Amino acid sequence: MAASVFDSQIYGDLFTSGDVGRLFTDTAETRAMLLVEGALAKAQGALGVIPELSAAAIGRAVMEVAMDPGSIRKATGQNGVPVPGLVAAFRAEMNAPEHAQYVHWGATSQDIMDTGLMLRLRQALALIEDDLKLGITSLAKLARDHANLPMPARTYGQHATPTSFGAVAASWGQPLLDLLAELPALRKTCLLISLTGAAGTAGALGPQAAEIRAEMAKALGLTDPERSWHSDRTPLLRLMDWMVRVNLALGKLGEDCTALVQTGIGEISLGEAGASSTMPQKQNPVAPASLVALARQGTGLLSILHGAALQQHQRDGAAWFSEWLCLPQIVLGTASAARIARDLCAGITPQPAAMGAALASGLDMIHAEALSFALAEMLARPEAQARVKILCREAGDTQTSLRDLVSRDFPALDTDRLFDPAQQLGNAPAEALRFAGKAAELAQD
Repeated sequence: MAASVFDSQIYGDLFTSGDVGRLFTDTAETRAMLLVEGALAKAQGALGVIPELSAAAIGRAVMEVAMDPGSIRKATGQNGVPVPGLVAAFRAEMNAPEHAQYVHWGATSQDIMDTGLMLRLRQALALIEDDLKLGITSLAKLARDHANLPMPARTYGQHATPTSFGAVAASWGQPLLDLLAELPALRKTCLLISLTGAAGTAGALGPQAAEIRAEMAKALGLTDPERSWHSDRTPLLRLMDWMVRVNLALGKLGEDCTALVQTGIGEISLGEAGASSTMPQKQNPVAPASLVALARQGTGLLSILHGAALQQHQRDGAAWFSEWLCLPQIVLGTASAARIARDLCAGITPQPAAMGAALASGLDMIHAEALSFALAEMLARPEAQARVKILCREAGDTQTSLRDLVSRDFPALDTDRLFDPAQQLGNAPAEALRFAGKAAELAQD
């Protein structure tokens, strides 16, 4: 098996991460770091910290020089970070030592790497957001079109009371709406520039360090934290926590879809599904299973990231390395889940006949709660509940429908209404339409 399913020739389409995958390649990381070096030089040139001619030369070279990531592999192995080798190779490629000497002036490796990571995370968030919006649009259509389609709700895996398929679709989509609503604040407070030097003091950057950082942040479109966050990984933790919560919301969708296509249930269809190598009748819920697996992976990796946030002193190499091992996998897992869910939601189709059959199964006991409240208008509430329990036990023992037993014992009750699932949906249709309306508002923004 490949080291990572996301860039595997075999598994790449099963766990596709789309364009986000391109952001976590050696080439993309090298390009991002060079862009940061260019922005640093430009800010320093504008403030007179380095010669403007040198700043301009560095800025041009950043756009023109094509660095081979493989050329800095050996240096990275020796130094523990890629920036020293990258800076040395870039200076050599510039072939202008009078200007190249000002590359990386006063910065440290972590400044360049963390800022470059933030540039890539900004793009990743935008791509994930796009896929989530498309998935929400599909769920909103399901919620709107099937707001009044009855189906069994389930608690502890068992039939509970009737709900509507539209409400179920809304329950899948509403957490995604809430997560998207968090993005503006996350972008503002967590997509940060890093420029505070070797020990977070910005000593080598000179007296204009704050001005350089602010100018550089403006040029890169990132937020100036006005402090060092070398050993405070809260910004990354918050971003990764958001991504894992996306995974969990989509994993919930996957769990439900897997259950709803089980043999004997079949209350939804998923369009094209997975074939078995030996059983011709099988259509496996591959996409839902992938969502569940990605959610489980994300939660595990996030715990490692939390551990890596416990850092010693001003900078911690081991903790930082741990971050490198798991953060890209969290991002790619979320991107993959968003892409899979986008396509899955577009193919979900409810099966009304199967839903009706499920509601009719169980000897009508799915209506027991409604019956207990109907009887409470005639009896004290505790007595009403006790009578319903007795009737449910008799229904099970005699395999007689609860409706027939109620007609026998309480002929005054309107059993047609009481045992009509469409009359027992409560707020489910309204919740479905409420979600669809909010999703429509999102689409207009």
